[in-house]
Parts: sequence; C-alpha cells; structure tokens
Amino acid sequence: MVRRIFWMAVGAGATVWAMNKANEAVHRLTPDSLSGTAARGALHLGDAAKQFAADVRAGMAEREEQLRGDLGLDGTAVVEPSRRALRREPQYRAISAAPGSPAAALRPSLRTSKTPQAIDSTPRQLDELPGGTTNRKDQ
Repeated sequence: MVRRIFWMAVGAGATVWAMNKANEAVHRLTPDSLSGTAARGALHLGDAAKQFAADVRAGMAEREEQLRGDLGLDGTAVVEPSRRALRREPQYRAISAAPGSPAAALRPSLRTSKTPQAIDSTPRQLDELPGGTTNRKDQ
C-alpha cells in the first residue's frame, strides 16, 4: 500500500509540473508576450549598435591621433627638407618621334615636348579644331 501512495504522489507531482510548464508556454505564445519579447530584443539590438558605434568612434579618434603624431601634424615633428626639394627643377628628356609615325610629319615646333610646368600654364584650346570645326558633340 505504501508503494501505491508513493506512485500516486509521483503522478500528482508530475501532473502539477506538466500543468505549470503548459501554462508558461501558453503565456509565452500570447500576442502581448510575443510583442513584448520582440520589443525587448529590438531595444537590446539598438543598445548593442550604439555601443558598437561608440567603440568605433573611439578607435577612430585614437588612430587619428596616432597618425597625426606619426606624421607630425600635431606640431611636434621637425620637417627636414628632402633632396628633391633642394633641386631647382626636374630634368626632362625630349623623346623624338619614330620615323614614319604621324608625329614625325609635324613641324619641329609642334614635336618638342613641353615640361609639365609649361603645360599647366598654357590654357587649353579645345573650342576649335584645325579646319574650322568645333570640338563639341552637341553641334
């Protein structure tokens, strides 16, 4: 008889446990509970994104400060003149046109190469091509 009472108590305990679990599952699956869970998840995700952005901002500021120190932009570095800056102007070699090429047929004054300084100071003349035609696609 003690065995019967024991197993009856075990069965009653299992039933109470199963009923509690079923009630929790029903409560979790209600629309209010699901929306609350989704809202909490979204808030947690937003907080994590804000923390990540703050960490990235702090890392960028730290790296920028380090680069400024390395490059001497914070006023601590002494800039020494380089060997290139001490030369007067760069040396350019003229390259002659290959025999038989269209460039070889040009007048010598048009064949001479210009230095970049002369090219930069010369205004561009693209409005009219030789022969009176304009260099515009819309005409």
